[in-house]
Amino acid sequence: MTFKPAHLLVVLLATALPAIAQNIATVNGKAIPKSKEELILKQAKAQGQQDTPQLRAQIKDRLIGMEVLLQEADKTGVAANADVKAQLELTKQQILIQGLMREYINKNPITDADIAAEYAKAKAQAGDKEYHAFHILVEKEDDAKAIISKLKAGAKFEELAKQSKDTGSAAKGGDLDWAPPSNYVKPFADALIALQKGNFTDTPVKSEFGYHVIKVDDVRTTKFPALEEVKQQVVEGLQQQKLQAYQQALMKKATIK
Repeated sequence: MTFKPAHLLVVLLATALPAIAQNIATVNGKAIPKSKEELILKQAKAQGQQDTPQLRAQIKDRLIGMEVLLQEADKTGVAANADVKAQLELTKQQILIQGLMREYINKNPITDADIAAEYAKAKAQAGDKEYHAFHILVEKEDDAKAIISKLKAGAKFEELAKQSKDTGSAAKGGDLDWAPPSNYVKPFADALIALQKGNFTDTPVKSEFGYHVIKVDDVRTTKFPALEEVKQQVVEGLQQQKLQAYQQALMKKATIK
């Protein structure tokens, strides 16, 4: 069979076009495959970005810029550098581990029953009340007793809180904002629950952090979010628990010297 010149051109174009379509650009004769664009696009969409012509143009520009630098790195022999080799190996290991974890979660998905149970557990732990608490944290019990004496004499809690070891709340007059008792260590939580609105502890409260003087400014019914509002956070937390358990199981089976 023979082709006329015009027919031959059509055949050549028909053969070449699918291959060309698989590349988004070429840099110094080296093609950038469309698969790279699709991979970055997939990651962007997973982070909530929309697939738009503008986003694809940005990805294309990014890949072209990367290719230019990669070619230069190849020319200069950067890949032979010992530090670069070590970093490449570490990155490879991290990617493999991430792939393993994704595969494990895909094979062991979080069920609706798991989500409901975890949500119910968190809701129960939060309790039905939350407290707007203030505190002053000091190193010595005598210092806490001295603060309590000053408060009883009429000193302002917010002023005395400036000496607190907890610098974050000290800058706000000791304010810890609204939180359920479960947010605090047990000695603190127990003292908090026992206080009446507007009162402060008349003896220092000892915890692993030091000695606290605690005041309850207000109490309200817990405003626990609906399951749908926190479902994604619950799923992520359960996935993390699964992955930690999986790693621990592998560690137990491993021979480590």
